[in-house]
Amino acid sequence: MKEYIKMTDNALKKYLTVQDNPQKKIYEAMAYSLFAGGKRLRPVIMLMTAKMCGKNPEICLPFACALEMIHTYSLIHDDLPSMDNDDLRRGKPTNHKVFGEAMAILAGDALLNKAFEVVSEYESDQVPDRLVLKAISCLATASGTEGMIGGQVVDIESCNEDMELLKYLHSLKTGALIRAAGVVGAILSGATDEQIAAIDSFCLNLGIAFQIQDDILDAYGDEAELGKPIGSDAQNGRSTYITLCGYDKSVELAEEYTNKALDSLSIFPENTELTNLCKLLLSRRS
Repeated sequence: MKEYIKMTDNALKKYLTVQDNPQKKIYEAMAYSLFAGGKRLRPVIMLMTAKMCGKNPEICLPFACALEMIHTYSLIHDDLPSMDNDDLRRGKPTNHKVFGEAMAILAGDALLNKAFEVVSEYESDQVPDRLVLKAISCLATASGTEGMIGGQVVDIESCNEDMELLKYLHSLKTGALIRAAGVVGAILSGATDEQIAAIDSFCLNLGIAFQIQDDILDAYGDEAELGKPIGSDAQNGRSTYITLCGYDKSVELAEEYTNKALDSLSIFPENTELTNLCKLLLSRRS
């Protein structure tokens, strides 16, 4: 993972530099959250997928960076007082605590725009234009009302303790960008429809397992390791896998969906990296 994270961070630094102009503050706010740390999970999945499909991961790097920008913008907005009202993210004060609420909103907006600026300028003699457009469309859909934003809306409006609704919520809010990571990596690599479907299934199940583990850590994790307060879901009255299933069943479900994800990769002879990543995420503590 360290190799892929380094690749992503180096590319992100080239795409986002602080400009010395009257709107300098917006670049500072964008960079503050974009380079605050984090697992770079989505870029890693995309780059690993490309390698698994027999391509040089670098062909996906602009899209991997764009996806991380979109993810970061969502975190900035998610932390706002009108959303989760969180003071810490990755062990640091949240964006609006440092730059103010208005600048944080604009920083999120700017990162979303920057993401599509990056992918709209994508050029590669290894990837046909039709696949580039397909990948951009996938990224846009995963970010929008039928993806991450839709999940956030369900999260805000939902008050029913319903397992299917909870699963649906997270399939959009958390899962959509994780699925996009794998699918975009497969599309740009020229994968077959069967391979794309298998990768989509892998990411779908991985996203559910990831969210269940998030719920477990929010209830039982270590605040210092997590870099953010624990128990926020309970304080906000949110339904989680813990509140609906309890600890033991949640652990069982995380393992079940992890195994489903691993089974989806069986058509790929070279799937070691994604397999190891899947197992690592199940045992993570942050």
